[in-house]
Amino acid sequence: MAARFFCDHCGAEVRRNSDRCPRCGRIFALVRCPQCGFTGEEKLFKHGCPRCGYCAPVPEPAETPAWPAAGPRPAAAGKLPLWVYILAILALAAVAGALLLLLLT
Repeated sequence: MAARFFCDHCGAEVRRNSDRCPRCGRIFALVRCPQCGFTGEEKLFKHGCPRCGYCAPVPEPAETPAWPAAGPRPAAAGKLPLWVYILAILALAAVAGALLLLLLT
């Protein structure tokens, strides 16, 4: 479980290496444990509070539904199967051929 950091002034969660709070703008010099009040440098809190061991719980990531084991998966965004490109080229060639016939007659 990774340590989470919060602003001592407004309580907003901040990134590990932030120099100031994104919400209130307060500049950080030290880290304070919300459980026991121990204050020290950020490197001391790498695995939680060095005095009491407190580590704020990290929320579980939202569960994403898995694709069914059987059946096709959707193509990646922006990529189409090869047969779509071949079909598009054949259709374009047919339209071009029809226009050429109309122009020649």
